[in-house]
Amino acid sequence: MRLEAITWDRLGDQLADRLLDLKSADGSPWPRVAVDGAPAARPGDLAERVGEALRIRGRPSLVVGIQGFLRPASLRLEYGHHDLEAYYNGWFDTGALWREVFGPLEPGGDGRVLPDLWDPATDRATRSPYVHLPPGGVLLLHGPLLLRHWFPFDLTVHVLLSDGALRRRTPESDHWTLPAYERYTEETDPAGTADVLVRADDPRHPAWSR
Repeated sequence: MRLEAITWDRLGDQLADRLLDLKSADGSPWPRVAVDGAPAARPGDLAERVGEALRIRGRPSLVVGIQGFLRPASLRLEYGHHDLEAYYNGWFDTGALWREVFGPLEPGGDGRVLPDLWDPATDRATRSPYVHLPPGGVLLLHGPLLLRHWFPFDLTVHVLLSDGALRRRTPESDHWTLPAYERYTEETDPAGTADVLVRADDPRHPAWSR
């Protein structure tokens, strides 16, 4: 796949321009976009850039991080702090995401989305208020392992790091999670299946496929 060098600012603008005409596949008035990537790839930064670029262009959006839908520690860490299977299959509350984020944005939904549910620092509910995304608004969901859950995305972006860059940019205390991303690559092939691929080995000089 041919990748073109680009700056992060231009990338945010180019993606926002592409999203201006994006329609949902199921007739929902709310297109849903994934910005997928390991924490070290900082997909949330790109999602925020795109959201701001959309705002400037007059299209509303809502940026939601999957990290705001972690399960309580008693469930995430039931089998220990470094259980790889639990991290891969059980850390994120996908049921809550379906109920509180994707459900309200289905055809006939009310657009009333909960932006986050659980604060891992306090291990308590965030109690954040619901946010109304008006019809035509774009959901930008960012985080790791997004493309393996059958979420109804209308456009997917994957921020890719090579194995070496992923290891270098992941804190040593989190290196135990790295095999999960190897498994994700083998089972899901996010770089091959995403609509847009962003390579970010050098965080100063990304490249992308249009």
